[in-house]
Amino acid sequence: MFTGIIEERGRVLALDAEGDSARITVEAPLAVSDARRGDSISVDGVCLTVVAQTPEGFTADVMRQTLMMSSLGRLAVGGHVNLERAARVGDRLGGHIVQGHVDGTGRLLATTPGEAWRILRFSLPADLSPLVVDRGSITVQGVSLTVSAVSPTDTADADAWFEVSLIPETLTATTLGALEVGDEVNLETDVLARHVQRMLALDARGRDDRGRDDLARDDRAGVRS
Repeated sequence: MFTGIIEERGRVLALDAEGDSARITVEAPLAVSDARRGDSISVDGVCLTVVAQTPEGFTADVMRQTLMMSSLGRLAVGGHVNLERAARVGDRLGGHIVQGHVDGTGRLLATTPGEAWRILRFSLPADLSPLVVDRGSITVQGVSLTVSAVSPTDTADADAWFEVSLIPETLTATTLGALEVGDEVNLETDVLARHVQRMLALDARGRDDRGRDDLARDDRAGVRS
């Protein structure tokens, strides 16, 4: 588990394709200062497992599904990534509960600069739109953020969007300050919202099943009478 508070910006040292997967090596002295083989590190919001390390960085394997569902498949050597070590019991939860399981990707649609802050607007996949609410939490490139605006409910699915407002610290301490319009980002919605959506879907299906059972009983009763 992570909290979405970025500890370090790492630099991609190597990307090696291995069949339908890849191996990534990241320069990250802080992240590996107390890391061991098998530990989890969030890389741009994706939970990866350390398979090798040096005092300067670590190496992790990235599976095909992860490459397809996230922006990691578009990384380039020399590029920078947001890093966070896994949370430990007793740590402050400075952001929100982040699993490192990316739900999908969006793209930066627009930026609105302020004197010291910046508003970023991102596209939102249609299946994630119901899970993103104004003043709710969302993870973008591993960064825990508060949603400052969402597209109106009558917006076409293909045009759904959300906005976040970034303070100077977030702009400089993460890779979000270097994003350009059109750039792809990893998105993870609030895990609590996903669980609620699942429970409501199962409850609705259960009511439908009970309704069909009641109709079937009524039909059988009508036949017998």
